[in-house]
Amino acid sequence: MCLAIPAEVLELLPDEKALVSIGGVKKEISLSLLSERVEVNDFVVIHVGFAIGKLDEKEARKTLNDFNTMLKEDN
Repeated sequence: MCLAIPAEVLELLPDEKALVSIGGVKKEISLSLLSERVEVNDFVVIHVGFAIGKLDEKEARKTLNDFNTMLKEDN
């Protein structure tokens, strides 16, 4: 099973990379697979360290909220 997770772009880095926040955890990822321009505060979908798409903020926050709900129900 593959899982892609929404992340908020905190900082754009050299070499097509970015620092993102995934549930409060900061991670450096690659933007090299995206054809779309990404800015700070945009949301991207992350899979194995690569941004594979751009999301609008409303959809990203809904998905993150759904993940949090599932995690709480599992405990």
